[in-house]
Amino acid sequence: MKSPLLAITAALLMLGATSAANAKGCIKGAIVGGVAGHYAGHHGMLGAAAGCLYGRHRANEQDKQQQQSQVNGQGKL
Repeated sequence: MKSPLLAITAALLMLGATSAANAKGCIKGAIVGGVAGHYAGHHGMLGAAAGCLYGRHRANEQDKQQQQSQVNGQGKL
């Protein structure tokens, strides 16, 4: 009983601590990771957290690539 309550509380605290700029990519990653974690041994919360981190990482990498292409004159302005 304490474990689900603790996990929900931790998730709410993490969501409250992030800003909108950091959430880019997190929602899609959390959904995919949560579903995958649920089917891979009932670890949906762990999968959602890992998916969120991976989604944020991918979004940051894509932003860096877009900025580099615009600086080099290859991107559309």
